[in-house]
Amino acid sequence: MARFEKDLSRGSVVKQLILFSLPVLLSNLIQSLYSTVDMLVVGQFAGAASMSGVNIGGQVSFLITNMVFGLSVGATVLIGQYKGADDRKSMQETIATLFVSLLVAALVLTVVTIGFQTPLLRLIQTPPESFDEAKIYFFISMLGTIFIFGYNALSAVMRGLGDSRNPLIFVGVACGTNIVLDLLFVAKFGMGAAGAALATVMSQALSMILCIVYLKRNNFIFDFSLNSFRGATKKQLKLILKIGIPTSIQNVATSASFLFLTTLVNSLGVMASAAVGAVGKLNGFAILPGIAMSTSVSAMSAQNIGAEKFDRASKTMFVGMAIAMGISAVIFAVITLFPEACMNLFSTEPELIEKGVEYMKAFKYDYFIAPLCFCLNGLFIGSGHTTFSLVNGIMSSLLFRIPASYLFGIAFGLGLFGVGLGGPIASAASLVFAIIFYLTGKWKKRVVHGQKEMDN
Repeated sequence: MARFEKDLSRGSVVKQLILFSLPVLLSNLIQSLYSTVDMLVVGQFAGAASMSGVNIGGQVSFLITNMVFGLSVGATVLIGQYKGADDRKSMQETIATLFVSLLVAALVLTVVTIGFQTPLLRLIQTPPESFDEAKIYFFISMLGTIFIFGYNALSAVMRGLGDSRNPLIFVGVACGTNIVLDLLFVAKFGMGAAGAALATVMSQALSMILCIVYLKRNNFIFDFSLNSFRGATKKQLKLILKIGIPTSIQNVATSASFLFLTTLVNSLGVMASAAVGAVGKLNGFAILPGIAMSTSVSAMSAQNIGAEKFDRASKTMFVGMAIAMGISAVIFAVITLFPEACMNLFSTEPELIEKGVEYMKAFKYDYFIAPLCFCLNGLFIGSGHTTFSLVNGIMSSLLFRIPASYLFGIAFGLGLFGVGLGGPIASAASLVFAIIFYLTGKWKKRVVHGQKEMDN
């Protein structure tokens, strides 16, 4: 057993969750800094058109890569449950299968998406002023797909084994590199959105390389030799897809709904597009506690469910909710008291700041609802019940967020404030359905370990 592996099915739930989730939260925070630093530097040194380009290009590339991120989630759940059941052979097969499938997916997606980048950007009504910037940002970002997939796959494996500290270290070093490269490429060389994308891709490549070097030196169950890759099996691919595909579809539906909002905002002009892009970065930070807790609850509950400790898995979720809500309350207060100051971080243009504050006033209420949804989904994902999360996520995104944003923002003429209302409305609907599913107790039904039909 590698020295970084940890048993999360024993000891104090509160202590285990805090120790596990803090590095996850910091890792997510640092990863968010990638795109936020891009926006900050571009906003200060390249202007609104480049800001809009970074926002739009980033939205499209995030949608594309989200298609396969669910595979990493599926692997985390499987590895966690196999570890809880002390099944190391299946753990090794799962890791090999994940790496092979993501490598193939990265190569295919890179070729296909680059070929269709222009139609995609036209489809979402990219403003003419920022079209070239969005195109080059998207092109360079997609060239780095293999590094994005590689790092996230390695982090998913380590977290499934109970290690959340080392992914934090690797992404921290990479983020520092990203900031330096942003300032070099954008501020000094004037490369605009292209420089921001190049800095991000190079930094992600560094984080992936650091992960591989560390794992090879610390008795990792997978040694990255050709023989290790041959350990991939159809059985584990079937399991990863069973758990991961619903998560991927949910992620795509959520990203698509926000891409639709981007399309709505693009129709309001480049200033509105840039403003919503800036607020989107702030929103990304605001929901990080919920996302970190969801990841942590998922990893911890997977091991506990593998060890048949359902009450401990449930307690993990409630502790995660309390911690996430406490942090979110502080962020909500800062956003409410100092909205203009927050927008000033990205730009000093009065019109852009005004539009950003308008959007922020509505969307900020999502900070109180989303963490509860994230923690419930973390429990469901950890138990392998990603199909429910898929159905709930699609309902939230397509039946609530999109209609509400269009209805209040366009039909009722409330502008960016109305568009922003779509977020909290969608999360509230998702929360109601998640609570009902939890109360039924169906999440305790086995999906992975010991389920006969999955072994056939």
